[in-house]
Amino acid sequence: MSDQLIEAPKKKGRLFALIAVVVVVLLAAGFVATRGGDDQKAIKIGVVGASDPYWATYEKAAAKEGINVEIIDFTDYAQPNQALSEGELDLNQFQHIVYLAEYNVATKNDLTAIGATAIYPLGLHSKKYSSVDDIKAGETVAVPNDESNQARGLLVLQSAGLITLKSGGSIFSDLSDVDVASSKVKVKALNAALTATSLEDLAAAIINNDFVEKAGLKFSDAIAQDDPKDPNALPYVNIFAARSEDKDNKTYKKLVEIYQNTKAVTDGANKISGNTGIFLKTPVSDLEASLKKVENDTVAQK
Repeated sequence: MSDQLIEAPKKKGRLFALIAVVVVVLLAAGFVATRGGDDQKAIKIGVVGASDPYWATYEKAAAKEGINVEIIDFTDYAQPNQALSEGELDLNQFQHIVYLAEYNVATKNDLTAIGATAIYPLGLHSKKYSSVDDIKAGETVAVPNDESNQARGLLVLQSAGLITLKSGGSIFSDLSDVDVASSKVKVKALNAALTATSLEDLAAAIINNDFVEKAGLKFSDAIAQDDPKDPNALPYVNIFAARSEDKDNKTYKKLVEIYQNTKAVTDGANKISGNTGIFLKTPVSDLEASLKKVENDTVAQK
């Protein structure tokens, strides 16, 4: 009898200890669940210019919504689409529709647009001249060498009266379309990252927004630029891109909304562009239609 009295409390103690362990585990699990994005796998978004402060703001805004985001930096435009296609990224945000269409056609991929960010004017800059009219005949002007920005740059030069394009100009124009005899200047193509650093040797250059301030230039000093408000500018709207199988992913759609609706993010992005951006919430159906049209037109041009 006394042995039973001695043993009983020990069994009860072990039972209480087991219950305590179960409670601790359940509480820990509940704590992890409430932490949301902290413990989930990070969604990787590829950009060009991850050091721009607004991306850190964006990561924090996403975290508040329980989404863990990791911004992955790339040094040039040629890399983020390939990384997305190969599954190294979940999304990217660095390009406009024309650039994505040309990538899809060239690589037979089907990346798609899942949301708009902004459209930015493309500017012509010079360290020698403060006016397009002052550029002397026969001098050299540079445009980016990637197809989409080269065409857009050539259209800017034509609007500024510096060149004439044989076809009248389109989103497919390239150097071969320049009517040399009727043009005021010579045109050369350079890597987009080099147009700004080559200004000392040029009369002027088309410089992508990503590289303007990095080169110590001001957006307001552009001596010519295109009009981003033109309805025909839709193909140059910047976008979030995803693999086609992920286009309806609810988390990815939420990340687009966070970008579009977080004023600190859009203000920060606009500051980097010298407050030249026009931020948009273009319906995804319109983006998809524009992408498909540019892809079809690109194929027809081949």
